Amino acid sequence: QVQLVESGGGSVQAGGSLRLSCAAHGIIFGVVSMGWYRQAPGKQREWVAAITSYGSTNYPDSVKGRFTISRDNGKNTVYLQMNSLKPEDTAVYYCNQLGGGWPWGQGTQVTVSS
Repeated sequence: QVQLVESGGGSVQAGGSLRLSCAAHGIIFGVVSMGWYRQAPGKQREWVAAITSYGSTNYPDSVKGRFTISRDNGKNTVYLQMNSLKPEDTAVYYCNQLGGGWPWGQGTQVTVSS
C-alpha cells in the first residue's frame, strides 16, 4: 500500500526559502518519476515540479528558476527546495508519482506573506 508523507512546510515572508520533503512508503521508489503539486484555496491542484527516475527535472514557468526538485532513492524521499518565495506560492503542497496515480498524502502547508 502506497503512503506519501509530506513535511517541511511553514510560514515565511516573501523572498524566503523552504525545503519540503516527501517520504514514500510501500513502493519501488527508484524506478518511478515523481512530481510535486500544490493546491491553493479555491483552485485546482497544479503541478510544480517533476523528476524522472534518473534525475531529469522539469518545471512550469511559474516556478522555474526558483524551485528545485531532487530525490534520494536510498531514502525513498523526494525534496523540493523553494527559493524567492512569493505570496502566490501559498498552497498545500503534495508529492505523488508523475500524473498523480497514487493516493494523496496529507500535504504540507506553505504560507508566504508579503
